[in-house]
Order: sequence, then structure tokens, then C-alpha cells
Amino acid sequence: MLVRDGCLDDARALVPEMVAATRRDEPGALTYEYFLSEDGSSCHIYERYADSQAVMAHLGNFGTHFADRFMACFEPTSLSVYGPASNEVRDALAGFGATHLGLLAGFSR
Repeated sequence: MLVRDGCLDDARALVPEMVAATRRDEPGALTYEYFLSEDGSSCHIYERYADSQAVMAHLGNFGTHFADRFMACFEPTSLSVYGPASNEVRDALAGFGATHLGLLAGFSR
């Protein structure tokens, strides 16, 4: 996703707040990491959840507490969902143009 012009400082303040809230309030969020390009113009998020219920909990918290500020700072450009997702998750992410990919082969440790 892109960092909106003039919003880098706001993004740098918002993201640690979101990470802290997710860590504190969402035990089903297994990984929640933000990566910023060297020039501060783009950001990638890596999120991993225990199951679809945990994804929905995150989306609820995000929508209630952070969505407006997040969208003011960032312009989403793509969203990839890896692995199984419930129909509820698919429906919730459809508006973001989510691409869903199933596992072909591999492992996680």
C-alpha cells in the first residue's frame, strides 16, 4: 500500500498504536508486522491469524478503532489472502479486492 503524501509522520504514530492494541486484545493474531520502504512511500503488512474467527475479530477491532485514521494515512493497493478463509472473511474482504490463494505445497515451522 502507499503512504499518502504528507502522512508519513501520522502513519509512524498510528502503526505502533495498532500493533499494541492487536497484540493486547487479539490472541488469535499470530503475526502482525508492518514494513516500510526506505523512502517512506510504501508499506507492506504481514498478518497471520489462527483461524477465520480471529480474522473477523481483527476486522471488527480495526473497523471500530482504526479504520478512519488508517485510510487517511494509507492507500491500499492489493490484498492477498493465503490459505483457507471462511465465506464470512471472503465477504468482509471483497471490497478490498482480495485475492485468495490456496496452499499448493510447503510448510511453516
